Amino acid sequence: MVTLHSFVDRQTLQNLANSYPELDIASVETCLAFLNTTADVYAALDAHFARYNLSMGKFTLLMQLLQADKQLTPSECAERTGVTRATVTGLLDGLERDKLIIRQPCPADRRMLSVQLTDKGRELLSQMLPDHFCRTTNLMAHLTEAEKKTLIKLLAKVKAGTPAMFDL
Repeated sequence: MVTLHSFVDRQTLQNLANSYPELDIASVETCLAFLNTTADVYAALDAHFARYNLSMGKFTLLMQLLQADKQLTPSECAERTGVTRATVTGLLDGLERDKLIIRQPCPADRRMLSVQLTDKGRELLSQMLPDHFCRTTNLMAHLTEAEKKTLIKLLAKVKAGTPAMFDL
């Protein structure tokens, strides 16, 4: 797997820092390490979900439906999963095609749709969740409990810095 920093070594960063004094080498190295790890985790998750004919988006949506205490509307699904309504429509289309969910008119307002898991959807989750949770545990197995808590705190700090990438 090609890593993001494979083309950037410390000497390259030092040379760039000589031309761009705002370049903080430790910050760039840390960011690249984070991005490489994130890419690897996403690739591993994609492979894991593919075993079950799912994507991360479909899995997330199934989990939202599983934990909902009621049927959800497509717009509630979009809101809970943090995607657009158009994206959720595509995910729901695929899940419905695979018979994992069903969309039907809401009893209170037949102009609206409700979404719910089918028995097949619940069965798929009950089969895959033990494997999913084992793999998640194994992903984090190299960290102590204290390191896991520290990582959560550190990631919150990184997240707090994300507006700097959006600011004009």
